Amino acid sequence: MAWVARIPEIRDANGLNNGQLGLILISSTAGAIIGAQLAGRLIHTYGTKPVIRIAIVIMPIGLMLMGLSTSPITLIFGLFIMGLGYSSMDIASNTQAVIIEKLMGKRVMSSFHALWSSGAFATTVLGGSIAKFVSPRDNLVGVGIVCFFLFIPAIRTLLPPDLDEHSGGEEETEAKIPFISKSVLPLWGMGIGLLGGLIAEGAASDWGAILLRDDMGYGKGVNAAAFAVFSLAMISARFMGDKALDYFGPRKTVQYGGYLGGIGLGAGIAIGVPLSDSHPAIALIIVSIGFACAGLGIGPMFPAYILAASEVPGIASSVAIARVGVIGIAGYFIGPSITGALAQWLSLPVAMAYPVLMLLLAGYQSHIIKK
Repeated sequence: MAWVARIPEIRDANGLNNGQLGLILISSTAGAIIGAQLAGRLIHTYGTKPVIRIAIVIMPIGLMLMGLSTSPITLIFGLFIMGLGYSSMDIASNTQAVIIEKLMGKRVMSSFHALWSSGAFATTVLGGSIAKFVSPRDNLVGVGIVCFFLFIPAIRTLLPPDLDEHSGGEEETEAKIPFISKSVLPLWGMGIGLLGGLIAEGAASDWGAILLRDDMGYGKGVNAAAFAVFSLAMISARFMGDKALDYFGPRKTVQYGGYLGGIGLGAGIAIGVPLSDSHPAIALIIVSIGFACAGLGIGPMFPAYILAASEVPGIASSVAIARVGVIGIAGYFIGPSITGALAQWLSLPVAMAYPVLMLLLAGYQSHIIKK
């Protein structure tokens, strides 16, 4: 997330328009799909810890390449590596969290995701606050180096394979469960729901800053406000998410979140963007409220879908999470590409209707989750 506030500059440094940037973002999708597929297989055979060890090396390299890019080829390579490491880390970390919940006997999944959102918020604020003084290259290379050294001590605290229920033996990989069958249809339904939520999250991450700069006229730093507000709302929702999941249950938590986020984000953009010329301060508040609604709605959605997937009978948790995760993560990465293509064809404010509709779809797909 360190690159969110720097996306407009990186786009310009590589000589890209919105449509071209959207196409290049597909490279991160390819990396994410490959990473999630491999992670499901490797985790079930070797455990989560070795997979996370590999991911913590890959992710900072991808981030630094993105910052160093001055040509589309370098940016594509950096995005691919980042997607590969990110999805591997995502599947492995969520698999660990499922087991930790079982060992502790209480819900903590949403709180774990809140910590991820806290990191996203911190790096976004950092990127926005130093945007006028530090180049995207120095920003992203510096964050990559710091993250690498922060990851190393964290590895020691992870569950070993003999405790995370993946201690080896005969491999039961994602490829060995049916692609389509009655038993895996719930995973596809959950994956589509998660895809809708992550498409909206990806749009807020990758296009929020550009929307505020190019379509509403806000400068460096201020243009990061949309994602900063979105992240803060998501942090709050996820820290409260464990209690919400206990009180409402996963189904209603996802349903209410999808509808709140979709309606709020759509209304915020539809009302705020036209007001930006005549009433810029009011417009910024309205759009920020819209992004905040999206953050509140999306916040507990990922944890709820992941937990529901891990409880599908007859399928190992790592395999189920990988199947749902690869669909959802693909949405997170490919969603901004589609939004970019629509922005080039129509306009970015109009294109944002696509993630709004996907967020509403995520709420509707809650009917797949058992009560």
